[in-house]
Amino acid sequence: MSKIALVTGAGSGIGRQTAGALSEAGYQVVLIGRRLEKLEETIQQYNATSSMTAIACDVTNEADVDAMIGKIEKQHGRLDVLFNNAGTNLPTITIDELTVQQWKEVIDVNLHGAFLIARASFALMRRQRPMGGRIINNGSISATVPRPGSTPYAVSKHAITGLTKTISLDGRAFDIACGQIDIGNAASAMTEVMNSGVPQADGTIKPEPTMDTALVAEAVVNMANLPLSANVQYMTIMATKMPLVGRG
Repeated sequence: MSKIALVTGAGSGIGRQTAGALSEAGYQVVLIGRRLEKLEETIQQYNATSSMTAIACDVTNEADVDAMIGKIEKQHGRLDVLFNNAGTNLPTITIDELTVQQWKEVIDVNLHGAFLIARASFALMRRQRPMGGRIINNGSISATVPRPGSTPYAVSKHAITGLTKTISLDGRAFDIACGQIDIGNAASAMTEVMNSGVPQADGTIKPEPTMDTALVAEAVVNMANLPLSANVQYMTIMATKMPLVGRG
């Protein structure tokens, strides 16, 4: 019997690539995102109508999230793996120029949305039989080393680390493992600007190398495939020559 995986933000980038990799690894994959047509594009790209299903869901909306988890429980009876991936960002902006609305938009998706998805998934993993499952949170290298002008994104990713740690502790009694993958410069729409140059800690603007999102997807699948008796608590995967070590 195939294991059931849920991928948020599965309509593009890392989410799309990881959904495809999980499907190819034998999982039944539930794709969620705000735009159903983008999720359907993912299914078509991987020719995976038998192993992927799409549910339109706003991760920031509690009712949407609870309804989505209810559909998974009704259709599949359980959830084995969550890749808590949905996220957003802003162009580089200093904190004094940041509007409260911009702050809320990033925090709402990256943190509140991740919390709602993890909360509902944890509840299903706890009540299903056999009990247990795995939650993989998409962090960022910004969870430890921020970029200039990235207040809401960096704060949200620092908070994801706290979310990962607390879920790891709370999950022990219920065979729920939780880990985090911190990603650096995976090539996607969000990182296209890196080809022309992004702000560095010394005030300069420089292009940065990127890596294929398929490598991130492969890493997530490796984390997902572990038995629940083992866990990758934190993984950093990044473009080898990006300026992380020594940043700041």
